[in-house]
Amino acid sequence: MINVGIKMAKGNLKYYYARLSVAEKLIAFNVLVFIVNGLFTLLMGTNKEAIVQWFQLPKDFFDFLIQPWSIITYSFFHAGLGHIFWNMLVLFYVGRIFLNLFNGRRFLNVYFLGVILGGLFFMISYNVFPAFFKVNAALIGASAGVRAILIFICAYIPNQEVRLIFFNIKLWYIGAFIVLTDLIQLSMGINPGGQFAHLGGALLGYIYARQLLNGKDIGEGFSRMVDVVTNFFKKTEKKAPMKTVYRSKKSSSSTKIDYKKESHQRKIDAILDKISKSGYESLSKAEKDFLFKAGKED
Repeated sequence: MINVGIKMAKGNLKYYYARLSVAEKLIAFNVLVFIVNGLFTLLMGTNKEAIVQWFQLPKDFFDFLIQPWSIITYSFFHAGLGHIFWNMLVLFYVGRIFLNLFNGRRFLNVYFLGVILGGLFFMISYNVFPAFFKVNAALIGASAGVRAILIFICAYIPNQEVRLIFFNIKLWYIGAFIVLTDLIQLSMGINPGGQFAHLGGALLGYIYARQLLNGKDIGEGFSRMVDVVTNFFKKTEKKAPMKTVYRSKKSSSSTKIDYKKESHQRKIDAILDKISKSGYESLSKAEKDFLFKAGKED
């Protein structure tokens, strides 16, 4: 009975995890890392930096060269409950807006490119503006990636209104307020390393959105690089010797599918252009339904 119960629990977990969006999976992973790190520190009686030190982003370039993976992994660790709570809360809401417009692949492009640029801003600022930094510090937290997603949305559909407690407000007002707050805190010397990372993520989100509106996806190169790394670890499957017999039929079929996808994408682009010019509320119910279904399919 115990084994059956364990199998059922595993099956339920897999089912619920599969139903999560890419943003929700990212949130779940961040929370899991936070819990595991906390439990390890508590149960082993070690310093809270015992694990974090191997994944945090150091301020020194030479230290970074020793652990280059930290340009990504620093974003999965947080300093405390409040730190992870607010980051994940914002990521949840802006992630829902983003994934109603685009697929999970583009979401990850914006998020992790924001993490990377935020990390670079942190390291550069520490070495270029030493007057800001009085202590030896390292960078952790998902704020740069969250800022990238948030500012991307604010720049891509700036006139779209969202409900904020008791009133509606345009997205570009929210984006401007967030960036202005970071600049004010930076001028006051409040967490300067973190503020520079925030600004780096925000800059990435803004540039990505504006370039996408001009028809250029600056994240394509990053996607290809991730594919290369992923494929490197996949086992090479042996091809059947008679596979080439059906090559002409397959190529013909794939051409038809490509034409269908191209038409589908053109319709999505037209709707997104309408959003950027007139706002989300200008869409008809059919257009909103189509955009929502397209986001789920991707």
